[in-house]
Amino acid sequence: MPIYNAPVADMQFVLHDVLKITETPAPGYQDLDRAFTAAVLEEAGKLSSEVLAPLNLTGDMQGCRLENGVVRTPDGFDRAFAAMREGGWTALDCDPEYGGQGLPYLLHSAVGEMFVSANMAFNMYQGLTHGAYSAIHAHGTEEQKATYLPKLASCEWTGTMNLTEPHAGTDLGLMRTKAEPQADGSYLITGQKIFISAGEHDLADNIIHLVLAKAPGGGEGTKGISLFIVPKFLVNEDGSLGDRNAVTCGKLEEKMGIHGNATCVMNYDGAKGWLLGDLHKGMRAMFTMMNEARLGVGLQGYAQAVVAYQNALAYAKDRLQGRAVSGTTSNGPADPLIVHPDIRRSLMDQKSFVEGARAFTFWGAHLIDRSHRLNDADAEGLVSLLTPVIKGFLTDKGFEMTVAAQQVYGGHGYIEEWGMSQFVRDARIAMIYEGANGIQALDLVGRKLAQDGGRHVMGFFEIVKSFIKDNADNPALEGFLEPLKKASKDLQAAAMFFMQNGMKNPNHALAGSYDFMHLFGHVCLGLMWAQMAKAAQAALDAGEGDVDFLRTKIATGRYYMQRHLPATGMHLARIESGADPVMSLEAADF
Repeated sequence: MPIYNAPVADMQFVLHDVLKITETPAPGYQDLDRAFTAAVLEEAGKLSSEVLAPLNLTGDMQGCRLENGVVRTPDGFDRAFAAMREGGWTALDCDPEYGGQGLPYLLHSAVGEMFVSANMAFNMYQGLTHGAYSAIHAHGTEEQKATYLPKLASCEWTGTMNLTEPHAGTDLGLMRTKAEPQADGSYLITGQKIFISAGEHDLADNIIHLVLAKAPGGGEGTKGISLFIVPKFLVNEDGSLGDRNAVTCGKLEEKMGIHGNATCVMNYDGAKGWLLGDLHKGMRAMFTMMNEARLGVGLQGYAQAVVAYQNALAYAKDRLQGRAVSGTTSNGPADPLIVHPDIRRSLMDQKSFVEGARAFTFWGAHLIDRSHRLNDADAEGLVSLLTPVIKGFLTDKGFEMTVAAQQVYGGHGYIEEWGMSQFVRDARIAMIYEGANGIQALDLVGRKLAQDGGRHVMGFFEIVKSFIKDNADNPALEGFLEPLKKASKDLQAAAMFFMQNGMKNPNHALAGSYDFMHLFGHVCLGLMWAQMAKAAQAALDAGEGDVDFLRTKIATGRYYMQRHLPATGMHLARIESGADPVMSLEAADF
């Protein structure tokens, strides 16, 4: 069975040495000293390794079952969900007014990485609930908040988001689900939604569905869409549960991975719902969930790579195979796999990615906290720009790294009992849901670059430029600053190409959008590695911390700068080739 060990030391390094969170002026950050965050992370790590991880294979093998309209989750999920609730983990960053602990979203994200690495399918039940909580907290009436938020924070009730329909995936303007207004102020919701994660299950007393639907008078396209709260069981005025609503699970999808999570077809047959937010402004309310969910999905992408890497590393140290070309390293019949340069290359690819991705995601969560807790418009604009990069780049590369980890096992990686196949299969969905990665790339180039007159992308360039300038005389960053400078120039050149050519022919921008997303992602990880190298060297110079850990950090960063950051040149060349190679064939010629 695969193992999982929570990377507490690495998380602590990012939080305190790189982000220096106690120096952040945002409310609540001053309390996040090393001892406090260590205590939280170590307890979350125990829950992850001792309770959640052992159920990961069970969930994959058993899956969920639909019996007489009720979804049965895999054995042990109910006890694990109760343990998560009782420990307060579902309400870590929720509003204390509604039963939450009020801790920063950054700490929620760090704990979330552990839960996803340990058992991604299981964590989705409370992960989607957190998104529903956030949407109601941001857009609900006082009565709606009082009714739903305490139960969602505790996960006594869980939540979902219902967007997709059989004929309408990304193009929500094609939506057919209808909302008919009633005399009592409610609406009757009729339609079918598909791919609804945790849409029906046996882990909570009630399920609160947030459903996009079209109410009369909204017009065509997405402008006519509203968002509705549709509970599985109606809620009485005293907060008790009433009659069953007219919403049912018609089918469970058979999927490639995340078998332990119920992916449902949901049928709404005149179900009673209540408007959330403003009429015909449902997309704005739903994006409160979507932006949070997209950062969470980016986290899923690298978190699966984390656990896959841990197991590949253990296997490479244990498995005897062949002899080192430089000479025998052991007295046994063969040397361990890890002596071979190509295995080292693969492991370094994985290690340098997951550690860089963790720092990037934590930075994004930190920006969200600054946005919410300090009303920092620059932080909000920057994280809005970076969200499609976090989601798209980290899930693409995360999947790639789970495959690399599987490859270390050779034939055993293809055999289910070793568990590596599950990491690959589970990671694959992260590239698709919450907006497929091609859509993330289009959003980045088509909307986010020009947002607020290009202010936020210029702000990002200034962050990189200032870091390079401020550390120009730091000998510890030799081998970091020049590659970062070159990569940043590639990113700027790509953006300039879009500006000069995209207006004349939008296809020139759209054909290069996917490469731009990856180019941007590499620059972000390059920036993270330069910052981590600086922090590690500073700790070494001060005689603080684990010397081996810090030296390893710097060496891993140098690997990324030398072996991965040069990919920005390739992506720029593709972008500057324009749309002609991409669009050269007529549709009939394929």
